[in-house]
Amino acid sequence: MLRWRGLDATPPDLGRTVVTVGMYDGVHRGHQHLIGAAVSRAHAVGRPALLLTFDPHPSEVVRPGSHPAILTSADRKAELVAALGVDAMCVLPFTPEFSRLSPGEFTHTVLVEHLHAAQVVVGQNFTYGHKAAGTVESLAAEGRRFGFSVEGVDLTSVGSAPALAGDGEVTISSTYIRACVAAGDMASAALALGRPHRVDGIVVRGDRRGRELGYPTANVESPAHTAIPADGVYAGRLVLRDHRGVSRSTHPAAISVGSNPTFAGARRTVEAHLLDFDGDLYGEHVGVEFVERLRPMVSFAGVPELLVAMGEDVARTRAVLGV
Repeated sequence: MLRWRGLDATPPDLGRTVVTVGMYDGVHRGHQHLIGAAVSRAHAVGRPALLLTFDPHPSEVVRPGSHPAILTSADRKAELVAALGVDAMCVLPFTPEFSRLSPGEFTHTVLVEHLHAAQVVVGQNFTYGHKAAGTVESLAAEGRRFGFSVEGVDLTSVGSAPALAGDGEVTISSTYIRACVAAGDMASAALALGRPHRVDGIVVRGDRRGRELGYPTANVESPAHTAIPADGVYAGRLVLRDHRGVSRSTHPAAISVGSNPTFAGARRTVEAHLLDFDGDLYGEHVGVEFVERLRPMVSFAGVPELLVAMGEDVARTRAVLGV
């Protein structure tokens, strides 16, 4: 998949494209449905399917200090959309100047002049331009003027998490999934995502206390604003990635999220104890997949009680993952 940042880096030989536009944070099942429609339309007419997304999140620029928790890193997003058949991904820096473009200016400058859109496929609730004044209807009108077609795709629903939304169906959204993750409800998050929620980062040196206790852990440092699940212990997996962010191997793990209250820790960390693994992971780019929350974070009376609980955590992790 071709990938570039900024309109000026657009390949000159791209030709006319089928474009889908959105933040696509999480690349959840709703996104997959929409991206699949764009890929299908593109391949039917022999044009490249191009995904246009933004960095940073627009809300941080429009309302500073409101940056939402991010479900997928840029590399992970690229990996996921490439697997869906996207041919090209353009990441557009979302700046204050860009946010002030009118809907018409966005259409002409971005979609027509630089991305050469022959067709645009977006969600029915899509908005664009200054103060989100543009809609699917206005985009279709501009398409008739500039020579591209527009398709608005219906949103996808999923059975809701009872603790979060009550009975019935909710529309899949990144906001809904963030709420599931923040509550530690990994089953509902996975149902909406179509896969376990994953936190990407780099393995850094910690206090090495886990190794001293007989449970060495990979201390994973993730970028700011990453959607970290609620404090607790989880069954999951650690994914080793190459320098491009592409996943290359997966290992079962018992994962701790929190500040290590038994030792009066102050900093919140994500630490993964890999089962049946012996190796040096410092400096590795990894992803931590959260499958099921086993228990909340607890302050134990001492090390013996903690070791008993850690042994039970590993046993339950094996049972959950079937390893």
